[in-house]
Amino acid sequence: MSITLSQAEAALAAAREAAEVIGVPMNIAVLDAGVHLKAFSRMDGALLGSIDIALGKARTAALFGLSSEAIWEFSKPGGTSPGLELTNGGLVVFAGGLPIRDENGALLGAVGVSGGAVAQDLQVAQAAVAAVQGG
Repeated sequence: MSITLSQAEAALAAAREAAEVIGVPMNIAVLDAGVHLKAFSRMDGALLGSIDIALGKARTAALFGLSSEAIWEFSKPGGTSPGLELTNGGLVVFAGGLPIRDENGALLGAVGVSGGAVAQDLQVAQAAVAAVQGG
């Protein structure tokens, strides 16, 4: 199973709302479980350079079923897989990319958010996931 358009749109709406609350325009990407773009939103004023970062964070989370920053733990010097971030056409290994799972834990897709500080990106991504997972 993969994320539905309705779920992707709910994720985008929740992410935009969270970004508006903190006053930071964001780029928000939702990918399906096959790592294909399902939905995207570039808020007015969001940084152009963050479009690719949002997509990369979502792609990283979808490919590995982990948060984007969790991949850094593997790829960092001294980690179990140094250089991992250089695979798969390049991964984004800082916060803002989260997997989206169904109630049984199966991967539906992922969200990637970029445009603010890393902690802000993560906060907005968490809102998107909560909108789909009901939490």
